[in-house]
Amino acid sequence: RFIEARSTPGHTEGCLSYVADDESFVLTGDAMLIMGCGRTDFQGGSADTLYDSVHTQLFTLPGSTVVYPAHDYKSRTHSTIGEEKEKNPRLGGGKTKSEFVEIMNNLNLSYPKHIDRAVPANMRCGIPDVE
Repeated sequence: RFIEARSTPGHTEGCLSYVADDESFVLTGDAMLIMGCGRTDFQGGSADTLYDSVHTQLFTLPGSTVVYPAHDYKSRTHSTIGEEKEKNPRLGGGKTKSEFVEIMNNLNLSYPKHIDRAVPANMRCGIPDVE
């Protein structure tokens, strides 16, 4: 048994998703959430890139593949590729790339409280600044 790492940038430049060798499940991180996706407005994010990542690396998996995202704000634990392709309000239902980019550009999300501290620490593998 093995897990395949697939590059799924867009939320950030370094996002990866992990697919089981039999394609029975995928760990999507923040690239694709249940009926949503990660924001694309910081840390090298790109709506264009995220759309391509999801459509070429995730939506090509069988519809029965179980999706386990990094987190969910409504306490859901999983979905399937088929459900996301059909019902994801940002990425599914036949949305075009331009429709997706428009959606992402108009989310008007607040600036994350600790992002200015978290991103530099993440880039140093969690090691804080020493002053």
